[in-house]
Amino acid sequence: MKDFTLNIYKQLLQILISKNYIFFTVEEYFKLYVSKSPNRPFILMRHDVDRKPNNSLRMAKLENELGVKATYYFRTIPKTFKPEIIKEIAELGHEIGYHYENLCEIGDKVKGKSEKEIYKLALEDFIENLAILRQIVPIKNIAMHGRPTSKWDSRLLWNKYNYKKYGILSEPYFDIDFNKVFYITDAGRSWNNERVNLRDKVESKFNFTFNHTENIIQALNQDKLPNKIMINIHPEHWADSQTEWYKIWVIRKAKNTVKKLIIRNKI
Repeated sequence: MKDFTLNIYKQLLQILISKNYIFFTVEEYFKLYVSKSPNRPFILMRHDVDRKPNNSLRMAKLENELGVKATYYFRTIPKTFKPEIIKEIAELGHEIGYHYENLCEIGDKVKGKSEKEIYKLALEDFIENLAILRQIVPIKNIAMHGRPTSKWDSRLLWNKYNYKKYGILSEPYFDIDFNKVFYITDAGRSWNNERVNLRDKVESKFNFTFNHTENIIQALNQDKLPNKIMINIHPEHWADSQTEWYKIWVIRKAKNTVKKLIIRNKI
Protein backbone atom coordinates (compact mmCIF):
# COMPACT_ATOMS: atom_id res chain seq x y z
CA MET A 1 0.00 0.00 0.00
CA LYS A 2 1.29 3.46 -0.89
CA ASP A 3 1.92 5.74 2.07
CA PHE A 4 0.46 9.23 2.46
CA THR A 5 -2.96 8.41 1.03
CA LEU A 6 -6.31 9.26 2.59
CA ASN A 7 -6.94 5.54 2.91
CA ILE A 8 -3.98 4.93 5.21
CA TYR A 9 -4.74 8.17 7.08
CA LYS A 10 -8.22 6.79 7.76
CA GLN A 11 -6.61 3.61 9.09
CA LEU A 12 -4.39 5.67 11.38
CA LEU A 13 -7.42 7.52 12.77
CA GLN A 14 -9.34 4.27 13.24
CA ILE A 15 -6.56 2.61 15.25
CA LEU A 16 -6.25 5.73 17.44
CA ILE A 17 -10.01 5.65 18.05
CA SER A 18 -9.91 1.92 18.84
CA LYS A 19 -7.17 2.57 21.39
CA ASN A 20 -9.46 5.05 23.18
CA TYR A 21 -7.47 8.18 22.50
CA ILE A 22 -9.47 11.38 22.99
CA PHE A 23 -9.05 13.90 20.18
CA PHE A 24 -8.63 17.44 21.48
CA THR A 25 -8.29 20.61 19.49
CA VAL A 26 -5.40 22.72 20.76
CA GLU A 27 -7.87 25.16 22.32
CA GLU A 28 -9.65 22.32 24.15
CA TYR A 29 -6.34 20.99 25.38
CA PHE A 30 -5.45 24.27 27.08
CA LYS A 31 -8.96 24.98 28.35
CA LEU A 32 -10.00 21.46 29.41
CA TYR A 33 -7.10 19.05 29.70
CA VAL A 34 -4.53 21.26 31.39
CA SER A 35 -6.99 22.23 34.12
CA LYS A 36 -8.73 18.86 34.63
CA SER A 37 -5.98 16.41 33.62
CA PRO A 38 -8.07 13.37 32.57
CA ASN A 39 -6.31 10.02 32.69
CA ARG A 40 -7.38 8.80 29.26
CA PRO A 41 -4.84 9.07 26.44
CA PHE A 42 -5.21 11.99 24.05
CA ILE A 43 -4.26 13.10 20.56
CA LEU A 44 -3.70 16.67 19.48
CA MET A 45 -4.24 16.35 15.74
CA ARG A 46 -2.63 19.40 14.20
CA HIS A 47 -2.57 20.36 10.53
CA ASP A 48 -0.26 22.99 9.04
CA VAL A 49 -1.98 24.28 5.90
CA ASP A 50 1.07 25.36 3.93
CA ARG A 51 -0.48 24.86 0.48
CA LYS A 52 -3.45 23.19 -1.25
CA PRO A 53 -6.30 24.25 1.07
CA ASN A 54 -8.67 21.92 -0.80
CA ASN A 55 -6.65 18.97 0.51
CA SER A 56 -7.26 20.30 4.02
CA LEU A 57 -11.00 20.46 3.43
CA ARG A 58 -11.00 16.90 2.14
CA MET A 59 -9.11 15.72 5.23
CA ALA A 60 -11.38 17.74 7.53
CA LYS A 61 -14.44 16.03 6.05
CA LEU A 62 -12.92 12.57 6.59
CA GLU A 63 -12.14 13.42 10.22
CA ASN A 64 -15.64 14.74 10.74
CA GLU A 65 -17.11 11.46 9.44
CA LEU A 66 -15.10 9.60 12.09
CA GLY A 67 -15.94 12.02 14.91
CA VAL A 68 -12.40 13.41 15.05
CA LYS A 69 -11.59 17.06 15.80
CA ALA A 70 -8.36 18.75 14.71
CA THR A 71 -6.69 22.15 14.64
CA TYR A 72 -5.90 23.62 11.20
CA TYR A 73 -3.25 26.35 11.15
CA PHE A 74 -3.69 28.53 8.04
CA ARG A 75 -1.11 30.76 6.41
CA THR A 76 -2.39 34.10 5.09
CA ILE A 77 -0.65 33.96 1.70
CA PRO A 78 -3.02 34.16 -1.32
CA LYS A 79 -2.70 30.51 -2.43
CA THR A 80 -3.65 29.28 1.05
CA PHE A 81 -5.92 31.97 2.45
CA LYS A 82 -9.36 30.90 1.19
CA PRO A 83 -12.06 32.28 3.53
CA GLU A 84 -14.79 29.94 2.25
CA ILE A 85 -12.64 26.87 2.93
CA ILE A 86 -11.56 28.16 6.34
CA LYS A 87 -15.18 28.73 7.29
CA GLU A 88 -16.29 25.31 6.03
CA ILE A 89 -13.56 23.51 8.00
CA ALA A 90 -14.59 25.42 11.14
CA GLU A 91 -18.24 24.47 10.55
CA LEU A 92 -17.17 20.81 10.55
CA GLY A 93 -16.18 21.25 14.20
CA HIS A 94 -12.46 21.85 13.76
CA GLU A 95 -10.41 24.69 15.22
CA ILE A 96 -8.67 27.25 13.01
CA GLY A 97 -5.33 28.70 14.06
CA TYR A 98 -2.86 31.12 12.48
CA HIS A 99 0.25 29.63 10.81
CA TYR A 100 2.38 32.75 11.11
CA GLU A 101 5.63 33.54 9.28
CA ASN A 102 5.89 37.29 9.85
CA LEU A 103 9.55 37.56 10.74
CA CYS A 104 10.49 35.51 7.66
CA GLU A 105 8.13 37.52 5.47
CA ILE A 106 9.37 40.93 6.59
CA GLY A 107 13.01 39.94 7.05
CA ASP A 108 13.22 38.51 3.52
CA LYS A 109 11.38 41.44 1.92
CA VAL A 110 12.59 44.56 3.70
CA LYS A 111 16.09 45.78 2.94
CA GLY A 112 18.16 48.46 4.62
CA LYS A 113 16.34 48.23 7.97
CA SER A 114 17.82 47.54 11.37
CA GLU A 115 16.93 44.34 13.21
CA LYS A 116 14.83 46.37 15.65
CA GLU A 117 12.84 47.89 12.79
CA ILE A 118 12.33 44.47 11.17
CA TYR A 119 10.98 43.01 14.40
CA LYS A 120 8.61 45.96 14.80
CA LEU A 121 7.33 45.60 11.23
CA ALA A 122 6.94 41.84 11.72
CA LEU A 123 4.80 42.38 14.81
CA GLU A 124 2.61 44.86 12.91
CA ASP A 125 2.25 42.28 10.12
CA PHE A 126 1.29 39.62 12.69
CA ILE A 127 -1.39 41.87 14.22
CA GLU A 128 -2.80 42.76 10.80
CA ASN A 129 -3.01 39.17 9.56
CA LEU A 130 -4.46 37.96 12.85
CA ALA A 131 -7.23 40.57 12.53
CA ILE A 132 -7.97 39.44 8.95
CA LEU A 133 -8.34 35.81 10.06
CA ARG A 134 -10.51 36.81 13.00
CA GLN A 135 -12.98 38.41 10.61
CA ILE A 136 -13.74 34.86 9.46
CA VAL A 137 -13.39 32.68 12.58
CA PRO A 138 -12.14 33.03 16.18
CA ILE A 139 -8.37 32.54 16.46
CA LYS A 140 -6.98 31.47 19.82
CA ASN A 141 -3.82 29.58 18.85
CA ILE A 142 -0.83 30.12 16.57
CA ALA A 143 2.03 27.99 15.25
CA MET A 144 5.13 29.03 13.34
CA HIS A 145 5.57 28.22 9.67
CA GLY A 146 9.22 27.24 9.23
CA ARG A 147 10.13 28.68 5.86
CA PRO A 148 13.32 26.71 5.05
CA THR A 149 14.66 29.15 2.45
CA SER A 150 14.69 32.03 4.94
CA LYS A 151 17.50 32.78 7.39
CA TRP A 152 14.84 34.10 9.79
CA ASP A 153 13.05 31.97 12.40
CA SER A 154 9.65 33.54 13.04
CA ARG A 155 9.51 32.11 16.58
CA LEU A 156 12.22 34.59 17.56
CA LEU A 157 9.65 37.37 17.29
CA TRP A 158 8.45 36.26 20.73
CA ASN A 159 11.84 36.92 22.28
CA LYS A 160 10.88 40.59 22.07
CA TYR A 161 7.06 40.50 22.24
CA ASN A 162 4.33 38.48 23.97
CA TYR A 163 1.73 36.82 21.75
CA LYS A 164 -0.61 36.29 24.73
CA LYS A 165 -1.12 40.05 24.76
CA TYR A 166 -3.14 39.56 21.55
CA GLY A 167 -5.62 37.03 22.92
CA ILE A 168 -3.56 33.97 21.99
CA LEU A 169 -3.66 30.91 24.25
CA SER A 170 -0.66 29.06 22.87
CA GLU A 171 2.17 28.57 20.46
CA PRO A 172 2.97 24.84 20.72
CA TYR A 173 6.73 25.25 20.43
CA PHE A 174 6.63 27.34 23.63
CA ASP A 175 3.59 26.11 25.54
CA ILE A 176 3.64 22.31 25.25
CA ASP A 177 6.17 20.18 27.14
CA PHE A 178 7.31 17.73 24.47
CA ASN A 179 9.02 15.61 27.08
CA LYS A 180 5.48 14.76 28.20
CA VAL A 181 3.69 14.98 24.85
CA PHE A 182 5.21 12.90 22.06
CA TYR A 183 5.53 14.98 18.87
CA ILE A 184 5.49 13.47 15.42
CA THR A 185 5.40 15.33 12.11
CA ASP A 186 5.19 14.38 8.43
CA ALA A 187 7.23 17.44 7.38
CA GLY A 188 8.91 16.66 4.08
CA ARG A 189 6.43 13.80 3.56
CA SER A 190 8.36 11.54 5.92
CA TRP A 191 8.08 11.01 9.66
CA ASN A 192 10.36 13.01 11.98
CA ASN A 193 13.04 13.11 9.29
CA GLU A 194 15.57 15.76 10.30
CA ARG A 195 17.43 15.44 6.97
CA VAL A 196 14.53 17.27 5.27
CA ASN A 197 13.19 19.20 8.26
CA LEU A 198 14.88 22.44 9.24
CA ARG A 199 12.57 23.90 11.92
CA ASP A 200 9.55 21.63 12.48
CA LYS A 201 11.14 19.72 15.35
CA VAL A 202 11.16 19.86 19.14
CA GLU A 203 13.33 19.03 22.13
CA SER A 204 12.07 15.68 23.43
CA LYS A 205 13.07 12.60 25.41
CA PHE A 206 11.09 10.35 23.05
CA ASN A 207 13.02 8.44 20.42
CA PHE A 208 10.92 6.60 17.84
CA THR A 209 11.81 5.88 14.21
CA PHE A 210 9.04 5.48 11.65
CA ASN A 211 9.71 4.95 7.96
CA HIS A 212 6.04 4.65 7.02
CA THR A 213 2.63 5.44 8.50
CA GLU A 214 2.14 1.68 8.70
CA ASN A 215 4.95 1.60 11.30
CA ILE A 216 2.98 4.03 13.48
CA ILE A 217 -0.13 1.88 13.14
CA GLN A 218 1.86 -1.23 14.12
CA ALA A 219 3.33 0.56 17.16
CA LEU A 220 -0.17 1.59 18.24
CA ASN A 221 -1.43 -1.97 17.82
CA GLN A 222 1.41 -3.15 20.05
CA ASP A 223 0.73 -0.39 22.64
CA LYS A 224 4.26 0.96 22.26
CA LEU A 225 3.44 4.66 21.91
CA PRO A 226 2.95 7.21 24.73
CA ASN A 227 -0.58 8.12 25.78
CA LYS A 228 -0.10 11.83 25.04
CA ILE A 229 0.66 12.65 21.42
CA MET A 230 0.63 15.62 19.06
CA ILE A 231 0.57 14.59 15.40
CA ASN A 232 1.39 17.33 12.91
CA ILE A 233 0.11 16.43 9.45
CA HIS A 234 0.43 18.60 6.34
CA PRO A 235 -2.65 17.82 4.21
CA GLU A 236 -0.85 18.81 1.01
CA HIS A 237 1.22 15.60 1.31
CA TRP A 238 -1.77 13.23 1.33
CA ALA A 239 -3.32 12.02 -1.94
CA ASP A 240 -6.73 10.66 -2.90
CA SER A 241 -5.75 9.14 -6.26
CA GLN A 242 -2.74 7.49 -7.88
CA THR A 243 -2.22 10.41 -10.27
CA GLU A 244 -2.22 12.91 -7.41
CA TRP A 245 0.10 10.69 -5.37
CA TYR A 246 2.77 10.68 -8.08
CA LYS A 247 2.45 14.44 -8.65
CA ILE A 248 3.05 15.07 -4.96
CA TRP A 249 5.93 12.56 -4.94
CA VAL A 250 7.76 14.35 -7.78
CA ILE A 251 7.30 17.80 -6.23
CA ARG A 252 8.29 16.58 -2.78
CA LYS A 253 11.41 14.83 -4.05
CA ALA A 254 12.63 18.04 -5.68
CA LYS A 255 11.85 20.17 -2.62
CA ASN A 256 13.47 17.71 -0.22
CA THR A 257 16.65 17.75 -2.30
CA VAL A 258 16.80 21.54 -1.88
CA LYS A 259 16.03 21.23 1.84
CA LYS A 260 18.86 18.75 2.34
CA LEU A 261 21.29 21.19 0.73
CA ILE A 262 20.04 24.07 2.89
CA ILE A 263 20.28 22.02 6.09
CA ARG A 264 23.73 20.68 5.17
CA ASN A 265 25.01 24.22 4.62
CA LYS A 266 23.64 25.38 7.97
CA ILE A 267 25.35 22.66 9.97
